[in-house]
Amino acid sequence: MKKYQQNYLNYIALKNPPLAVSIEKTINDVVPQYIKNFSYQEHVTSLLVGEVQSGKTSHMFGLMCAAADEGFPIFILLTTDNIILQQQTLARAKRDLIGFCICDELDYQKFIQCRLTKPTVIVLKKNGSVLKQWKNNLASSHYCIGNPLFIVDDEADAASLNTKVNSGTQSRINKCLEEIKKTASSSIYMEVTGTPQANLLQTIQSGWKPYFIYYFTPGEGYVGGNIIFDEKNHIIHLTDNGEGKDLLLDDEYPENGLLKAVITHLVTSAQIFLCGGKVCNFLVHPSQRTSDHQAFAEKVGCYLNELSQTIDEETTIEAIKDVYSDLQQTKSDLLPFDDIYNFIKSRVQDDDGIKILTLNSKVSLAENTQYEDGINIIIGGNSLGRGITFPCLQTVYYCRIAKNPQADTMWQHARMFGYDRDVKLMRIFMPPKLYKLFSEINTTNNSINAQIQRRNDFSDIKIFYPPELRPTRKNVLDNKAVSTYCGGVNYFPFEPSNKDISVIDDLLKNFDNEGSYTVSLKFIINILEQIENAEDDWQAQSFIGFINSIIAENSLAQAKLIVRRNRDIAPGTGTLLSENDRKLGDSFTDITVLTMYKVTGQKGWDGKQIWIPNIKLPSDKIYYSVK
Repeated sequence: MKKYQQNYLNYIALKNPPLAVSIEKTINDVVPQYIKNFSYQEHVTSLLVGEVQSGKTSHMFGLMCAAADEGFPIFILLTTDNIILQQQTLARAKRDLIGFCICDELDYQKFIQCRLTKPTVIVLKKNGSVLKQWKNNLASSHYCIGNPLFIVDDEADAASLNTKVNSGTQSRINKCLEEIKKTASSSIYMEVTGTPQANLLQTIQSGWKPYFIYYFTPGEGYVGGNIIFDEKNHIIHLTDNGEGKDLLLDDEYPENGLLKAVITHLVTSAQIFLCGGKVCNFLVHPSQRTSDHQAFAEKVGCYLNELSQTIDEETTIEAIKDVYSDLQQTKSDLLPFDDIYNFIKSRVQDDDGIKILTLNSKVSLAENTQYEDGINIIIGGNSLGRGITFPCLQTVYYCRIAKNPQADTMWQHARMFGYDRDVKLMRIFMPPKLYKLFSEINTTNNSINAQIQRRNDFSDIKIFYPPELRPTRKNVLDNKAVSTYCGGVNYFPFEPSNKDISVIDDLLKNFDNEGSYTVSLKFIINILEQIENAEDDWQAQSFIGFINSIIAENSLAQAKLIVRRNRDIAPGTGTLLSENDRKLGDSFTDITVLTMYKVTGQKGWDGKQIWIPNIKLPSDKIYYSVK
């Protein structure tokens, strides 16, 4: 009987029928294969992936209800180390998980008194002291000795992984979570994130690499990377690369991206409020420095003050008309300009008409959470990341360019994704450098998600980024296990062997010794599958994985194949390719190039002929692989 699952789905269906259908699909895909058949004798790590702000909590709860129906009695629900977020999650669990016993961090007696007569959920921050206390609580209760734990780790890539992996020790949170798992006879540890790069690059030996992975597609109306970073869209407005720094040095009132973004927010807010809306938010993300946040807040305040004083002047009216015309190109039913203008005039001349809110380490969420209603301009840095949801976020000004940007951090800080956006009114202001990085992240995200959905070998999911962009923070990746391969560099094995040379002969029989051929990447895989190598510097399976990641993004992707026979090359040579063949291969920069040399065997190789591959992945990318 699916009591808890059905109660939850019925509850969600009353509010959002399409979401209920999506959650049920996740349950039907995951439970029969990975939860119903759980052995109750092992500790299994899993990974639930969803787009940022696409409804991961609803899917988490759905799987928890289904697991309760399968006999899991104890659930640990982990949040980031933030009191507000932990309390929000607790309140939502109490509201949504019908029939469960929901425990706060101080509810040990409630947990004991429940006696597992109901499935029990304990909502905890990922805080060392809190986790240690509950490790002791679970151990002393003796409930876990003969029962499995179901641990749900929201934003699992944020604090849970071992940040001391390269020093041979264990970080506090990671150790506490491992100890909590060990209080039970068995467990399912479900990592949940919208940015799984760090989780995917864990080793099997670490215990944190997911055994199975599930990606759920966002529901109807979701505005995500594929919409925002589509080259044909209207959303992105490019600013100067140096505008963020220049604004801090300029005391004038020049025409710039920030000013246009402010006016865009005002026009958008007017449209939304005049049509009955109650909130419209504008996010400014200048840097991680709190001093910059204050400077930008003052700058925006000056802009609003200047607008209030010049609102009747022709220059200001024309500036508003320019933005109005831009929005009208995508929002054809935009209200008449006079209505929009009069609304803006009333708001900028009202001291309380527009709120400027700062969110950072010096101004807590508890102090500045007034963005649930009204017209708001939110300015901040790192505090704008995980778990923070801004309703009706229509305009974003993002000029933060980190020295060593990380893909997962950048994606989490960009809070523009979600369901309650009017895409026709959305505008994102950012410099070309940032736009390029975000586009690269989106491309890799699509590749990762497509690889997950193929569901063949979760251990072989590959990640690639441009050289200036790291997948995640270095301290959670094992330097001895994570290998990097540079696009545009030629790689060949020093000690190759062929599984069956006759098979390779047959595969390449139609390709002569001149020029190059355009072939399917899947054909390249067929060739590489016939290559073995004893050395660690060249692994056919790693390159097959990289090629599969490209295919996942584009099933029709092509490669260049160069075939040469009768080569007299000795083993151990520092280079494989002739000068002409190297130049030919290097002429193809945005495509995989495989050069196959058949050596005669007269200079070593035990006197036997052998095919040697040389592969060059598409340039301007770094490819990551875990041993």
